[in-house]
Amino acid sequence: MRTFLSPTAALCLALVACPGAFAQSASAAHGSQQMHRSMMGGMEKMKAMQSTGNTDNDFATMMRMHHQQAVEMAKAEIEHGKSPELKAMAQKIIKDQQKEIAQFDQWLAKNK
Repeated sequence: MRTFLSPTAALCLALVACPGAFAQSASAAHGSQQMHRSMMGGMEKMKAMQSTGNTDNDFATMMRMHHQQAVEMAKAEIEHGKSPELKAMAQKIIKDQQKEIAQFDQWLAKNK
């Protein structure tokens, strides 16, 4: 006589047998969701931005938003990614992009 497990029972058994695999998978999915939310949120902000008619100002404002999205995505990689190489790249991206954000902020403050 064969005994079959219901899908729920099979999932419970798998969670008990391999809890780390599911936690890792959930963390990776959360990181991907964070990056997607960051990208979509930034795109919405850029779409909602009213053009000033000043190309320089609009460029600086939009690029600042773009770089901030890169920082947020890099933070998600560091928190949830597995690749040491990509985590190192993400650290560099954060450093570089924050420097450029500060440069855009300075330019925007001087050119109001």
